[in-house]
Amino acid sequence: MTSPPPVPAGDARRLAAESLAAGDSTGWFERLYAESRAGTAEVPWDVPEPSAHLRALGLPPGGGRSALIVGCGPGRDAEHVAALGYRVTAFDISATAIDLARERHPGSTVDYVVADLLDPPAAWRAAYDLVVESNNVQALPPGIRAAAIATVGTFVAPGGTLIVLAAATTRLDSDGSGPPWPLTRAEIDAFATGDLSPVSVTRTPAPGTTLPTRWRAVFTRPSAGR
Repeated sequence: MTSPPPVPAGDARRLAAESLAAGDSTGWFERLYAESRAGTAEVPWDVPEPSAHLRALGLPPGGGRSALIVGCGPGRDAEHVAALGYRVTAFDISATAIDLARERHPGSTVDYVVADLLDPPAAWRAAYDLVVESNNVQALPPGIRAAAIATVGTFVAPGGTLIVLAAATTRLDSDGSGPPWPLTRAEIDAFATGDLSPVSVTRTPAPGTTLPTRWRAVFTRPSAGR
């Protein structure tokens, strides 16, 4: 499994630091995408291919089942899941990211929505057969991370599956600055809210990237009536 060469994370870290200093934990996402669109910044995770770690899971055909992509950005993972036959809703807090996703994938079957993980629509609760959280919580500072982790699992329907992909370590500065901020094993385990239970939690190598080891975790919720 190969990953694309990483884009330097300097712009994301600069804007995140400015946003956090102003007491805003998430406003930097929109600033980053807007500056990228204007040609004055680079989004480090905006690469052509869907996540290699998501592809490596070998998801089964969707068969029309519902899926939710958390923090979809310009839509690479959302389109991958839709191509497998899922009815996909994909959201991002950045309106510019959602605009980019729609522009890059004209005619897509994906429903791209602007939404906030920390204040999601009530209708999404227990509504999705597949939920994919790929590399979003690692971009959130510790002050709001626990709330985000607790929310992700609430989207999973009875009988559904949650996939979590995240940094386990980083080769970026070791002074605690970010993003990304690697997740601990305890934080990965915390995605198992309510009656979600882990199927597998693995720490996989990602050689040649700024994130040399990564978490790949799968959780399920029992079917109704069990």
